[in-house]
Formats: sequence, C-alpha cells, structure tokens
Amino acid sequence: MWNEKKQNPPSDRGQIVAIIIFVLGIGTLLPWNFFITASQYFNERLKGNLSSNGTTEAVQKDYNYDSWMALLSQLPQLLFTLLNSFLYQWVKERLRVAFSLVVIFLLFALTAALVQVPMQPDTFFSVTMATIWFINVFAAVLQGSLFGVVGMFPPRYSTLFMSGQGLAGIFAAVAMLCSILRNGDTESTALGYFVTPCVATLGTLLCYLLLPHLEFARYYLNRNQADKLDTSNKLLSSTDKMALNGNMKDLEAKGVPEESNERSSVFAVFKKIWLMALCVTLVFAVTLSVFPVITVRVKTVYTKNTHWNNVFTCVCCFIVFNLMDLVGRSAPSLFQWPSKQSRLFPVAVLSRLVFLPLLMMCNIQDSQLTVLFRHDSAFVVIMALFSFSNGYLASLCMAYAPQLVRSRDCETAGSLMTFFLVLGLAVGASFSFLLGKLV
Repeated sequence: MWNEKKQNPPSDRGQIVAIIIFVLGIGTLLPWNFFITASQYFNERLKGNLSSNGTTEAVQKDYNYDSWMALLSQLPQLLFTLLNSFLYQWVKERLRVAFSLVVIFLLFALTAALVQVPMQPDTFFSVTMATIWFINVFAAVLQGSLFGVVGMFPPRYSTLFMSGQGLAGIFAAVAMLCSILRNGDTESTALGYFVTPCVATLGTLLCYLLLPHLEFARYYLNRNQADKLDTSNKLLSSTDKMALNGNMKDLEAKGVPEESNERSSVFAVFKKIWLMALCVTLVFAVTLSVFPVITVRVKTVYTKNTHWNNVFTCVCCFIVFNLMDLVGRSAPSLFQWPSKQSRLFPVAVLSRLVFLPLLMMCNIQDSQLTVLFRHDSAFVVIMALFSFSNGYLASLCMAYAPQLVRSRDCETAGSLMTFFLVLGLAVGASFSFLLGKLV
C-alpha cells in the first residue's frame, strides 16, 4: 500500500502548503528585520528619554546601540543554532517551533508595551539588550527547526521558504520608508513597528499548527516513519531467495545496499553536504561584510534635492537590496544553474568577492579609496546584482543540501545548513569592522 502511495503523493490543493511554507519563512526573519528598522527609535530614546515625571532629559552617554545589537544578535544565533543541530533529537520539533514562536511573540509584546513606559536610559538599554539576546536565542532554534521541517518537502518548498525570508526584509524596508515620509512622532511610529511583528508571529504560529492537518504535508512529514517499514519490506523481498540458499553474506557483492532504520550521525551527514555548507557560509560572509556597514555610507550625487537625499539610503540601499534578494531567492523555482554536481557552483560563490571592492569604490564621502562609481545609477546596479546573487546562491545551497542525503537525514542536513548560514553572518559581521576602517 505504501509503495503505491509513495509513487503517487497527494497534490498540494490550492497551494495551501506552499503558502504556509512561505509565511513560515516570513515569520522567521520579520522580527529581526523590525528590530533593525527601529534603530532610530532606540537611539533617540537613549539620547533623550522620558523621565518618571514626564519631562524630557538630555542624555549625553553614548550607548552604541547598533554595535551592541549586532553583537547580541549574532552570538546567540550562532551558539543556539549549533546547539539545535546536535540536540534536536532530544526535543520534539513541534515543541521547539511552537514554544519558540510563543516566546518571540511575548518578547515583542513586551517591547511594544515598553514604548509608552517611561524608563531611565540605563534601565531601558539593559532591558532592550536582554530582549534582543533572548529573542535571537529562540529565533535561532525556530529557524533551524523550520529549515529541518522544510527539508522534508520537495526542493521547491525550500525555495519558497527562502523567498518568504526575503519578503520579510521588504516589509521592514517599506516600514522604514513610511516612517521617514510620515514625519510622525517617534512613539507612535515605534508602536506600529512592534505591533506588526507581534501579529506576524501569531499568524506564523497558527500556520505552523495547521500544517500537520493537511494531507499533502502529512505525506512528507510522516514519510520518515513510513520509510522505515518500507525499507524493511524491500530488504525482505530482495533477499528472500538468498536467505533460503544461505547466501546472506553475498548481499553487498550483488549490489544490494545495507540500509539502517536509524538516522545518520551529524558528522556523517556533514561529510555529504560540506561543500554546500561552505558555500552558504561564504555567500553570507561576503554579504554581511559590506551590507549595511559600507552600503549605508554611500551618498547621492543630488545633494540639493532634500527629499531624495532623505530617502536615498532607504530606497537605494535597503529596498533595492531586499527586493532583488527576494527575486534571487525565488529564481531557483524557475531554473537551477549551476547544478549541485557542477564545479561552476563554488566558482560562482567565490566570484561574489568582486562586490567588496565595487561597493567600497562607490560614492562614499571622505573615503580613503578612489571613487570610481559616483552616480546613483551605478550604485543601484551594483546593489541589484549583489543582492540578487546573494538570494539566488543562498537559496540553491539550502535546496541542494537535503538532496545529497537520505530522506530520514533531511532534518539534520537542514539544521546543519542553518548553522553554517548563521556562521557566515557572524563572520561577515566581524569582517565588516575591518572594511569599515578601510573606507
């Protein structure tokens, strides 16, 4: 019975599972992106915070919010993604995902509530940093777990998941643009920022809980358990006659593979996907080394146009990056080149190193390097190619890795790939300090 079912899997009616996977991708990165776009709110509140009697006090202390935010985001992401890769077998995936989403929702609800609560700068800074730390701890567990789940589905769904993550960045960039154009008070703008990820996180949780109730999703989520029975049946049928003749030891010589009902070790899975893991690390290391530390320093040549000058960084840096990154993440659903066996794949990943000098030689004021690409259009073209290649190659890496292992090891491969993805982010963020000094 299972063999027939396996050959004819149910269809994804109305593409509901595809939509849910896409929403799950949005939910994993939308909170992080909204913390980035709220940077102005945090910095302004730390400089001039409301005191207990409702007056405004000027604060001269430099809290260096952006640097601490990056540090306290990448460290827990790296540590707990690694932990999730090794300990996932001891905690059920359903519990990991649901609990992480609930905690993230509560932390963003707390952040939204604190918008209207007067606090001393030191206290507010400490609470905010603690929130960032813990929200990224659970975001790491969430992302690693969901990549493992998505890895059980056909490769197309990994691409949809990555596309959802790319769309989260567009939401954040558009929110930033709206806040600039609105010219409203900081408090109401910040409240809107943090209510949005609260609603999105709650929607992500509901979508995840709905997933196992859909026939198409159940087929792939339960396939590992069914594969164990199927494997036993295959071994019995293919070796029946040999057993009667007492020739069981000749199995390997006759080309019948010996299969195990248990999952492979983490190291055994890594040996099969190491190249994809290295590639995804390099992709994000290159990206984070210049974005946004270098790209936000590029200025428009039309400095006399006040309105364009105000929105230039938001439009040409953040919106262009996130839009083209989304296009890149979606492209593998239409074509996949180079293939996972091609030697051109690592070459394509290495070729992205050329974007480091290209972006560093754009129109950066008081740069120590020669400015070769002064016009706005040159910066937009470079940013578009830079972000498209980031989304496209990263999406291919995440889609190819599960194809290199057995179906029962897809979750392990997905968790490992997520760890190396975060490792690339951490390496890129660290390298950005050096590149920032060069310009």
